[in-house]
Order: sequence, then structure tokens, then C-alpha cells
Amino acid sequence: MKRLVLTAGLLAAGCATAPPSTRVAAPPMAIAYPTVGLERVIGQDAAGLTKLFGQPDADVREGTARKLQFASAICILDTYLYPKDGAEPRVTYLDAREPDGSAIDRASCVAALTRRPGAR
Repeated sequence: MKRLVLTAGLLAAGCATAPPSTRVAAPPMAIAYPTVGLERVIGQDAAGLTKLFGQPDADVREGTARKLQFASAICILDTYLYPKDGAEPRVTYLDAREPDGSAIDRASCVAALTRRPGAR
């Protein structure tokens, strides 16, 4: 009988709740996008992009932001220009894809577009 009471007591003790955790959640990590090979594009204004790639295939403006798109048989490059402190809009981000929408390395697309007619 003593064994039964002792076993029941141990089982009941195992059901006790643990104290709440005092761990603090870490902030979410920012995703870093590599910029190697993009030095000729990041920070450029529209005139610089036109010198580099030739005339854009699309020029979209929304408020003070601007998107210039350059295309070739190899890829499509979207460059996003935003003004800072009242200055002329400059490229702060760019995205690239193949004509069918598949992913392509952004630096490879930049290199390919510099070889299209009208580029320098």
C-alpha cells in the first residue's frame, strides 16, 4: 500500500506545470541580397542607366518613384529609382528575370544588357 501511495504521488508530481519561459524571441533576420556585379547600376540616375543600357523598354512613374525596365532576349531588368532628400531619383533596388519569368542572377542580367544594341 505504501508503494501505491508513493507511486501515485510521484505520478502526480510529474503532472505539475513548468514555470513559464523567460526567453526573449530574437528579432527576424533581414534577408541580404548580394550586390556584387551591381555596382554599375545601384545609385545610378535615369541618365546613367540610359548611357549604360540604351533606351528603356518601359518607363513607369508613380509619385516620386520611377521604374525603368530594360529587356533583351536573355533577360528583363527592372530598376527602381527613388529620390532621397530632394535629390534626383536613383536606383535603390533592381530585379531580374528571364523572358519566361524564370529567375536569373541580377548581375548576369546586367552584364547581358550592357551588350545589347544602344548600350555602352
